[in-house]
Amino acid sequence: MSLKRLSRDTRGGSSLEVAATMPLFLTLTFGTVMVGLLMWIQVGLQHGVEMAARCASINTTLCNNTTNIQNFAAQNAYGLNPPPSTFSVSTPSCGNRVSASYSFNYLTNYFFSAPSLTLTAQSCYPAGQP
Repeated sequence: MSLKRLSRDTRGGSSLEVAATMPLFLTLTFGTVMVGLLMWIQVGLQHGVEMAARCASINTTLCNNTTNIQNFAAQNAYGLNPPPSTFSVSTPSCGNRVSASYSFNYLTNYFFSAPSLTLTAQSCYPAGQP
């Protein structure tokens, strides 16, 4: 094949374009999925601690000790199944405080040794307030 004829050959151009843009497309797609998952977990943790702090202040028959409050928080974490030990309970001057600390592993952690991210949530509800 002559050099002039080879320079005019455009077959395979689309394959080259796909190969050049695919890494960026996949990075943006998986990055968007991971950010969405991260936000979902944060919202779930925050909901769990808010409901548990409120239960500890209002419903003292159901949430009468630390173990019951932790179990209540774990059950009310939207879309998550964290262990009750994820949540901690304290009674500072603001009322009943429930905190959570959850380790989030990125998808790349399964392929590379990427560090995990620790998500935290906290809520304090005044005692005796409806």
